Order: sequence, then structure tokens, then C-alpha cells
Amino acid sequence: MSERGALRARLELLAREIAKFGVVGAIGLVVNIAVSNLLWRYTDIPTVRAGLLATFVAILCNYVGFRHWTYRDRDKTGRARELALFLLFSVAGAVIETGVLYAATYGFGWDTPVQSNVFKIVGIGVATLFRFWSYRTWVFKALPAPPEAGAGKEALVNGPVSVPAPAGRVEADTARR
Repeated sequence: MSERGALRARLELLAREIAKFGVVGAIGLVVNIAVSNLLWRYTDIPTVRAGLLATFVAILCNYVGFRHWTYRDRDKTGRARELALFLLFSVAGAVIETGVLYAATYGFGWDTPVQSNVFKIVGIGVATLFRFWSYRTWVFKALPAPPEAGAGKEALVNGPVSVPAPAGRVEADTARR
């Protein structure tokens, strides 16, 4: 495969990964906003605390979607490690997300339902960039690339074999002239 074809294939895989991440994230967004609004409307839980609780409910939903759909082809050997890293980076994302809501609510006094929803979504957007990078880099690690299809058994055991170029000038076959 040419270098250009390999780049195109990698970009297509990345585009599919981003699309799947986006679908799972959109479902998580709906869960997050729905739970936030339910808590804001029907409980006395403060705005930021309710937003944080909603974020954790969405994180649990997202883990299921990421593990079983977006990153289903990734390494599955270290589930405890994967879950611990997922929770660690999810908490960091929750801090980013809630920090935006906190700044809007307590720093600027923007705490109407519409303003809370706007800044909740802005926080989710900023945190999503961080989460995409961290999940694909650290949590759902890619499996090693399989050996090339054209390589023989020797390449699998010893690595690629290089054949030296012939020394000197190669004459054309005179029988064909």
C-alpha cells in the first residue's frame, strides 16, 4: 500500500472512531442533561452538585457504549486497569465540565435554568475533547498491528527479511532478443 493510501486508511479509521465516539457521547449528553434537569427541577440539590451527579450517571452509560461499541476491537486483557483509568480520566473530565458550570453559577451568577443548561453543555464540550484524547490514548489501547498478509512464516518468527540487491550490472536475457 502506498504512503498516501495508508494515510487515507488511517484517516478513515479515525473518522469512524470519532463518529462512534460522537454517537456514544450524544447519548451520554442526553442522559447528562436529562438527569441534570430532573434533579434541578424536582430536588433541592444545588445546581453544581446536581450537575456533577448527572455527569457520573452519564459516565457509567458512556463506559458501556465505549467498551462494547466504539472500542470493541481494542485490547480487553486488563479490564480492571481499563476501568480504573476510565474512571480517573472521567473524573478529570467531570472536573473540567463542572468547573465551567461552577464558574458560571458562582462566579458570574448565571444560574437560570437556560443559563445552567448552556454552561453545562459548554463544559461538556470542553471536557469531551480531553476525554476523546485520554480514552483513545490511555484507556482503550489499540492492539498491535497484525503482520503483513504477504509475509511468510519466517517474517512472523524473525521479522521482515531483506534481500540484498544484486551487485554490478544485470544484463538482459539474450535468448529473448
